[in-house]
Amino acid sequence: MSEKSPIEPKDWIPLVKPYAKPDVRRSLRQVADTALPLFALFFLAHKALSLSLLLTLALDFVAALFLVRLFILQHDAGHGSFFPKRWMNDLLGFLSGVLTLVPYHYWQASHARHHATSGNLDKRGVGDIYTMTVREYLEATPWERFKYRIYRNPFVMFLIGPIYVFMISYRFPLGYGSDKPHLRNSVAFTNLALALLLAGIVLLFGVKTLLFVYLPIQYFAGMLGIFLFYVQHQFEDAYWENDPRWEYLKAAMEGSTYLKLPKLLQWLTGNIGFHHIHHLAPKIPNYYLEKVQKEVDLVKVAPTVTLKDALKIAFADMHLHDEESRKLVGFKDVAPLLRQMERGLKERTRK
Repeated sequence: MSEKSPIEPKDWIPLVKPYAKPDVRRSLRQVADTALPLFALFFLAHKALSLSLLLTLALDFVAALFLVRLFILQHDAGHGSFFPKRWMNDLLGFLSGVLTLVPYHYWQASHARHHATSGNLDKRGVGDIYTMTVREYLEATPWERFKYRIYRNPFVMFLIGPIYVFMISYRFPLGYGSDKPHLRNSVAFTNLALALLLAGIVLLFGVKTLLFVYLPIQYFAGMLGIFLFYVQHQFEDAYWENDPRWEYLKAAMEGSTYLKLPKLLQWLTGNIGFHHIHHLAPKIPNYYLEKVQKEVDLVKVAPTVTLKDALKIAFADMHLHDEESRKLVGFKDVAPLLRQMERGLKERTRK
């Protein structure tokens, strides 16, 4: 992937294409080993309410891991990689979307945009963690810089983010694709099914279960989902480039991490840690990603991040892309430049 001799699609596509074939039996088994434990844990958490709130919340967290896994299956369906038939992917995607709070077709459109533009400085802002450049940050108004710092604050990102993204923003088709009726309908139908689900939970299990089982599961799952997405794209050497120099292969291999998780967490997160491979070839089902990592040398160049590394990334001051060093830098790094710029502005104002 050097500047002088880039690898062309005709060179790498044949390497990964053999893995882009879903196995219906394996996919159905994943649906079963994800949905059944999720429902069982929900019921156990409901029963635990009469024993201990702490036990209930512990079961909620475990259930949230299975909800994250369910979202990965929905995610594969959105790429058309989980089943060979479109109607099967769409059915799983819609039903899963009601449970994950993510309207299937509406999300599918913005996520496809994310894959097509990941790491492209000229096409940021859809389906990604918005990242300013140092120049943009310095040229922004004080109010714009304040908003950006709040947005990038890890406590806002991971504690408030799940509520805003999954419980609020996905209920209203206001962003990318909101001008398309079928995408707006996706949100409307998901909201309708969700309303029926919530009513069913209240009628069958009670308001207490809604408040202390259902909502915490959604919150924990949203938190984990945002964390995974963040650390897989927001690392120091993440690839960013302007058009027309932006390259798809580099964006996948250098703009996404290989998040190497313990085996149990790898299974619970549906192999999404092999994010570089997924970005390279989203038609590969999640259950073949590890096989690609072992057998295709091309994908082994991606940066490897452990869970310990990921926790550091999540709370590190790396929020601005420096176009000179081609790295993510922090607000502290640009603070001297900002003070210098503000002093110069004051001096010009005095004159």
